[in-house]
Amino acid sequence: MIGELNERSLHRALKARYAGAHGAIEQSVDGFVSDVVAGGRIFEIQTGGFGPLRNKLARLVERHPVTLVYPVARDRYIVKTAADPNAPATRRKSPRHGSVYDVFHALAGIPAMLAHPNLTLDVVMTVEDEVRAPDGRTGWRRRGWKRLDRRLVDVVETCTVTSMADLFAMLDANLPEPFTTRDLAAAMRSTRRLGQLAAYCFREGGVTEICGKDGNTRVYRRAALPG
Repeated sequence: MIGELNERSLHRALKARYAGAHGAIEQSVDGFVSDVVAGGRIFEIQTGGFGPLRNKLARLVERHPVTLVYPVARDRYIVKTAADPNAPATRRKSPRHGSVYDVFHALAGIPAMLAHPNLTLDVVMTVEDEVRAPDGRTGWRRRGWKRLDRRLVDVVETCTVTSMADLFAMLDANLPEPFTTRDLAAAMRSTRRLGQLAAYCFREGGVTEICGKDGNTRVYRRAALPG
């Protein structure tokens, strides 16, 4: 299940990596086509949001162990192809660096589902080439270029997450009690928007709860452990 056409190379490379020498690619399981089946486990590679996979995952995890794979570019190189096919492409390193916390952009589509014992999440930190080509359109986002592809150059690290508590544990020591989305953003060294997504995921995942407001800002605390 390929999210976007312009991400096909990255998706294909990760499928091959997870399949290895003995796994099977594009297998029919319980009426769904799964990216990889290997070692008795299903692997679903998703380069966009997880929301479109909600129904598929809900069905599969009832009978099978499933790993949801999400790549994040720790380092990205911008490869620009010229309008002239005979001209060489240029390649430069982007100043932006991804982090494991970027997974909250995708995880906001299924925050409560991560609690299922049959579902795990691999956040794959990568080095990627982002291939762009002239498209003749303007605008602050495009600036005359369109993204054609994301190509896997290297895998730097894989962070396996089995619950929302695993993600919260990465930040817990750097958070006050109580805390706000601004505190979350500071702990992740990210934007306030990502802090808001993380707060939503943690709350829906049952590891935090709202305990008040500071003006218009919600204030959170760590949820009490069951029992």
